[in-house]
Amino acid sequence: MKIKYIVYSVLVIGIGALIYYRISANKDQGEGPKDKGGSKAPMAVNGIVTEGQSFANSLSLSGSVEANEQIDIQSEVSGIVEQINFQEGAPVTKGQVLFKVNDVELRAQAIQAATKQNLASENERRAKLLLEKEAISREEYDIASADFKTMKAQSQLINAQIAKTTVRAPFPGRIGLRSISPGTYVTPTTLIARLVNTSQVKITFSVPEKYAAQMKLDTKITFTVAGSKEKFTAKIYAIEPEVDVATRTLKMRAVADNPEGKLLPGTFANVELPLSMVLNAILIPTEAVVPVQDGKKVFITENGKAKEVKVETATRTDKEILITAGLKVGDTVLTTGVMGLKNDTPVKVNISAKK
Repeated sequence: MKIKYIVYSVLVIGIGALIYYRISANKDQGEGPKDKGGSKAPMAVNGIVTEGQSFANSLSLSGSVEANEQIDIQSEVSGIVEQINFQEGAPVTKGQVLFKVNDVELRAQAIQAATKQNLASENERRAKLLLEKEAISREEYDIASADFKTMKAQSQLINAQIAKTTVRAPFPGRIGLRSISPGTYVTPTTLIARLVNTSQVKITFSVPEKYAAQMKLDTKITFTVAGSKEKFTAKIYAIEPEVDVATRTLKMRAVADNPEGKLLPGTFANVELPLSMVLNAILIPTEAVVPVQDGKKVFITENGKAKEVKVETATRTDKEILITAGLKVGDTVLTTGVMGLKNDTPVKVNISAKK
């Protein structure tokens, strides 16, 4: 029995010694490397010294190219198309006849209405003479006059329908592919073709609401489109009077000349919108900024130790980001190892020159 107790005691002591050893090892490992004095060695990091500089603030936005004017060509009356007077994809002028719907029945109705109008006009004239001689009552004359006005309106209505059988271009532009042939029966819902004016194009885009107060009419913007490296210019001519509550953005439009037809409606546009010039702007590398739950932070050095600072940011370029609050000129911002830093971590900073 004594041997059994001795064995148990040895096992307990051995397990305890092993646990103590592991705890001590983990503690030493967590404290990191020590210097000769036994204190924690500073962490080697890179950093930059912030400088004030002039910065042309701008926004990079997504937009779309739209035609200056665009409509679907349709007939206002139903009937058989007897003439098509345009070539697919060809330019057309304002007022040019595009197609003609057969109007034989309408013209027959117009002749009938004109005959009835003439008869009603003669009856109204006779009734007026009889009224002057007091041969009929005023009521009888009013009936004859009303019949004449009704026939006249009917005749005008039919003539208006006849005019609608000839469809003309409401503005100059280029007409697209037609979906009918001569002899097709069309209705007001039938799409004939699409007419587009692209001598100018509209660029539609939206900006975040925090920039809404800076938006002004006649501001010039630059933009590019997919498949081309050429930069185009446009001028803002219209701004929505309210912010969209769903997207929290303000929509606006710019117009650009398109004499060579390089810009096609429906294409995607990368818009560069200039904002106000920022003096003494502080720009730091984007890798120095750490996103946190309630905003963004950076680390600066103070007395040889890392210090966490909350910052507010604005425009981001390819490599840098504009700081609007939290930093001042002359601060040393750490740019490497920021994910492993904490407040009061000793650091040894290698100052890098800004490129």
